[in-house]
Amino acid sequence: MKKILCLLIILFITNSIEASLLPRFSTAGFYPLAGTGRLAYSMNVAWRFTKGDVPNAFAPDFDDSKWPVVSLPHGIEYLPVEASGSVNYQGTVWYRKHFTPNDSLLGKKLFLHFEAIMGKSKVWINGVQLTEHWGGYLPVIADISNYIKFGEDNVIAVLADNSNDPLYAPGKAQNVLDYCYFGGIYRDCWLVAHNKVFITDPNCENEIAGGGQVVVFEKVAEQHATILLKTHIRNTDSKRFTGSVVSELLNKEGNVIARSSSKTGVKNGFASTIEMKMDVKEPKLWSPESPYLYRLNTRVLNEKGEVTDGYTRRIGIRSIEFKQKDGFWLNGKPYPKAIVGANRHQDFAIVGNALPNSKHWLDAKKLRDAGLKVIRNGNYPQDPAFMDACEELGLFILDNIPGWQFWNDNPTFGDRVYSDIRNMIRRDRNSPSVLIWEPILNETNYPKEFAKKAHDITFQEFPYPNSISACDDGAEGGEYFSLLLRPKKTLQPDKTYFVREWGDNVDDWNAHNSNSRVNRNWGEVPMLEQAVHYARPAYSVLCLDSLFKAPRQIVGGCLWHSFDHQRGYHPDPFYGGIMDAFRQPKYSYYMFQAQRDPEKSDIIAETGPMVYIAHEMTPFSPKDVTVYSNCDEVRLTFLEGGQQKVYKKDLTRTGMPSPVITFNDMYDFMACKWKARANKQAQVYLLAEGLIDGKVVATHKVSPARRPKKLTLTVDNEEMELVADGSDFVTVVASLTDVDGVVKRLTNASVKFSIEGEGRILGGADIQANPCRLQWGNAPVLVQSTNTFGKIKITAQMFFEGENSPLKGELVINSVKNEIPAIFSAKEAEFIKLTTEDSGLKKNQSPAADDEVLKLRRELNEYKLREVEKQQSKFGIGIN
Repeated sequence: MKKILCLLIILFITNSIEASLLPRFSTAGFYPLAGTGRLAYSMNVAWRFTKGDVPNAFAPDFDDSKWPVVSLPHGIEYLPVEASGSVNYQGTVWYRKHFTPNDSLLGKKLFLHFEAIMGKSKVWINGVQLTEHWGGYLPVIADISNYIKFGEDNVIAVLADNSNDPLYAPGKAQNVLDYCYFGGIYRDCWLVAHNKVFITDPNCENEIAGGGQVVVFEKVAEQHATILLKTHIRNTDSKRFTGSVVSELLNKEGNVIARSSSKTGVKNGFASTIEMKMDVKEPKLWSPESPYLYRLNTRVLNEKGEVTDGYTRRIGIRSIEFKQKDGFWLNGKPYPKAIVGANRHQDFAIVGNALPNSKHWLDAKKLRDAGLKVIRNGNYPQDPAFMDACEELGLFILDNIPGWQFWNDNPTFGDRVYSDIRNMIRRDRNSPSVLIWEPILNETNYPKEFAKKAHDITFQEFPYPNSISACDDGAEGGEYFSLLLRPKKTLQPDKTYFVREWGDNVDDWNAHNSNSRVNRNWGEVPMLEQAVHYARPAYSVLCLDSLFKAPRQIVGGCLWHSFDHQRGYHPDPFYGGIMDAFRQPKYSYYMFQAQRDPEKSDIIAETGPMVYIAHEMTPFSPKDVTVYSNCDEVRLTFLEGGQQKVYKKDLTRTGMPSPVITFNDMYDFMACKWKARANKQAQVYLLAEGLIDGKVVATHKVSPARRPKKLTLTVDNEEMELVADGSDFVTVVASLTDVDGVVKRLTNASVKFSIEGEGRILGGADIQANPCRLQWGNAPVLVQSTNTFGKIKITAQMFFEGENSPLKGELVINSVKNEIPAIFSAKEAEFIKLTTEDSGLKKNQSPAADDEVLKLRRELNEYKLREVEKQQSKFGIGIN
């Protein structure tokens, strides 16, 4: 049956004078450049999918008509918010995509580029196996040029398996793992089309310190920078290629500020690396405070001057140095403060790891808004979209390979880890955000020779300035590294240190009771306690205050963890995030925000003065009122014309820039009661005013919630547009509010959502996604676009309604046209569900025999977890 092609070809205008017209996200490692003959087509839409190992599902004539149709990124199933304890599916899944290529692709080289497939995978096209891959966090690439058929249906088949496998990293079984192997083709898939003489993909070529394009900053100063460019060209044409490579550097205004070119000749069937140098006068240097990105346009021209290939990349010119006791230097100057940030796991509520690019960008934006300046990629390479966002927002990255507390002496395991190191560096080496390579296996008792080889490979792959690798202090092979993580109490004079994880505070590594792990729904007192623990508690522990007091030899540290996340080896999710799994903030988020500089800047993220009252004025709220602010002075008022107190920051103290502010005995519920009884509710409030140089520069007002009146809907998207690509989604939050919009925090009611128009709600009643219970006054739901742009109406109403129930809430949002070229069968896309009720999760009910098996497995897991506890006790969290 003939398939209908839906081919949307919209060229990226990347050579416009406005840098803002650049695509926000790279595509298969580059930004398309108009007029080069190179395009990246999204292959995300319309894949047939099924769980289980199906014989011969790779065959072109296999009948997949009964399989549901999904779009990528796809995470196999929808998950409950509480999805820890290995409730997710592990095993084989199949994907099949039907498409008919457009004749415009005739004669092109065609590469299928998966940004990641979880676990081990195989890829076929039209029944021919193209590649097999081990590992779930780096690209899977296949040349399909010789196997594609024009004028007829083509079938891409993918077998993915996220089962436990000790022969590739991480290697550890999920039931003893601190995160989860959520499966599927959970990142983007691209079809890259270009001519037969082309710039290669570094993850497709086996070129040490080469392949693709390498950008090296040989000299960096405020007056002058020298850039080394290495561009790898392959000739698959039938004749020798003679021509040139031309690179131009453009500033944000679109002006060419530097240019370099070199003639080249490449034999057919061979590849060659062309080296050029580029001088930049008075460069704008990249830093977290000013993340300036240039555009580097590279074109390959034949001897007639015709462009045969090319693309754009964004580069940030910067230098980094780690100088032991003199600390961290950026762009030739000592960095003034500790670099403080957090770790990041990629999973999100409901969808697991299957986030669209917009959500990766929003994660980075929220963390930068909080004043963070560095993110450690929590135990594996992150999505390219997250890396793109960090470059744009001014976030440093600790880039680490997959791994956690596992080593296998089988040589196959080690070889695959070494391959991961190489491919991670090849993918990310040009990013200005990469601060530290972490090529070792996290918290693992590996042999010393592994550490040495990991160190050596790092410098083989990037043997240039502005690159450093690190391993744990005290781990085997630490002597090979000049930068150590997780510093011990005694610092070695010839080393520099960074705290890769700090903040967690468990009683033991089995129970995991902790005052740093707080579910947002637990309310004020637990959230306040978490914030104090992270800031400056009364007991001795590594915290923000001690991190800022540390000697310059310890250059910074990353909190464990930015977001609540799921875990395989424990029934509880990790609740230590400063935001929950929906990225809704806890009080500690605002405490971190108070550490940012009060001076406003023009970076994309929120900057400048802030003040936040961490108090809800409920009948059970504390008498002491906590305020977070980066201002020099805070004035707090309780009740109109009532008590007023002033806090003045001690500008001479060392440590965290803005300690937690506590106004003792400031709140009195009985005083609020008598005001309300006198019908003076408007006079009941807490008002915080932040002052700098005697002027009010920030305010925050809190009032108690009155009778719940309505459900109010808001969209948590930082004003980013929802793209109608069938994959993008936004978080819509229903809040129970009074007539003035104040959120009623103390409620146990449930809400149900409905939707009309070009959108669908992700997850249903079986995972308590819809309907769902209000948590701390809020009920988030995920709304995904269809492939058609237009209006989407979301309605929220109380699950049980009566004549005095709060009124329903409505919100209308609009999705916008997808500007990325996409290839899919329109007929197949018609079968994508508009509703997503079934998660497909394993059910709780089981026969008695299965219960007995489960009991035995749990007993075995308890034995295995004792080893996990020993390792976590050994490696710990920071220096306490």
